Amino acid sequence: MEGEQKVMGIPELVHFNTLAITGSLFAAIIGFKLWIDEAGWDNLPLSLFLLGLALALLVTSADFFIKGAKGLAQRVGIPEVVIGLTIVSIGTSLPEILVTSTAALDSATHPDVADFAIGGIFGSILVQITLILGVVVLFRGMKIRPSWLKRDGLIMLLSLLLLSLFIYTGNDLTRIEGLILVLIYSLYVSWLLLNRKEIREDELLGKSIEVETTGSNWSTAAYLVMIALGLSFAVFAADHLVSIGRELAVSMNVPHSVVGTTISGLGTSLPELTIALMAARKSEGVAIGTLIGSNITDPLLSIGIAAVICPLVVTTTGAPLLLNFIIPATILGSAMAIFMMWTQYEFKRWEGLVLILFYGVFIAVLLAIHEGIIDISWNLF
Repeated sequence: MEGEQKVMGIPELVHFNTLAITGSLFAAIIGFKLWIDEAGWDNLPLSLFLLGLALALLVTSADFFIKGAKGLAQRVGIPEVVIGLTIVSIGTSLPEILVTSTAALDSATHPDVADFAIGGIFGSILVQITLILGVVVLFRGMKIRPSWLKRDGLIMLLSLLLLSLFIYTGNDLTRIEGLILVLIYSLYVSWLLLNRKEIREDELLGKSIEVETTGSNWSTAAYLVMIALGLSFAVFAADHLVSIGRELAVSMNVPHSVVGTTISGLGTSLPELTIALMAARKSEGVAIGTLIGSNITDPLLSIGIAAVICPLVVTTTGAPLLLNFIIPATILGSAMAIFMMWTQYEFKRWEGLVLILFYGVFIAVLLAIHEGIIDISWNLF
């Protein structure tokens, strides 16, 4: 029985295999990178090998993080979907927060970096709600609770529309607008935490979605360490994946908005991808909560903090691509995903395939625009 299980603490965690593997990959990345820098080598095969190490670290650290998040949810009585919407979503959005904040600081001297920051946020939202959600659903069809949509799904869509409205009215995001976004996010998280008991009761009512209640055999301190270490390693791995990919893309003379939307958007979303995939096997609450929660965090907290640091102004060269294509495509992709969730409150595998194809078409059109095959220089706003 659960009450007879031995509760393991931090000393036992030190000998945990997942921690040993994760730590070894972390040390390997640092050692390999130092070796490359000292030797002065810079070629594609070495970069790809380093990317592979970072991806492996991302996968193992994500599994470590999920074990801690789920265990903590069970131990303190917080519903898993709330953990996904708060702790996990903020944690997996740290790469976006760091990237956009750094870009905001640099935008004063390099205006084009603002296009990178804005493109990165919308690219991250789009890749999560289409490609990543599509892969997760294709991996395993999911049932959707009406409460997830009526509460979190609509907030996600409204947050995206509000951010878009702010940018369209003036082609920028001011400090006041950024502060409003951060304030809305703070109120949302506060409401979730204050109503966690009611949300948990709602999660336990239906039998269509299983809520795992076993396996809490680690101490609270051990779960907190799992969350902290797993999250730290995941952010470290994602940062390396993004930085290497960004350097490769910039060296090919690709516009900042394109780099932000593709390389940065996809790279900073890798924690969500791995965590959602692993969570889908164990907890639909964490899987859906992570993706929806991250898409609430990004358009409110991530870019809101960046705008408070320094207003983000869309450049005249980046405006057509961002305003006429990237932002509308993100809104369309998000609305399509919400509509699919609303039909019978179930995500079918074929719908996941449609979402993946949508992202593929987006990338194809983006490349066609970059090559000059499609002209979007017209001005609607």
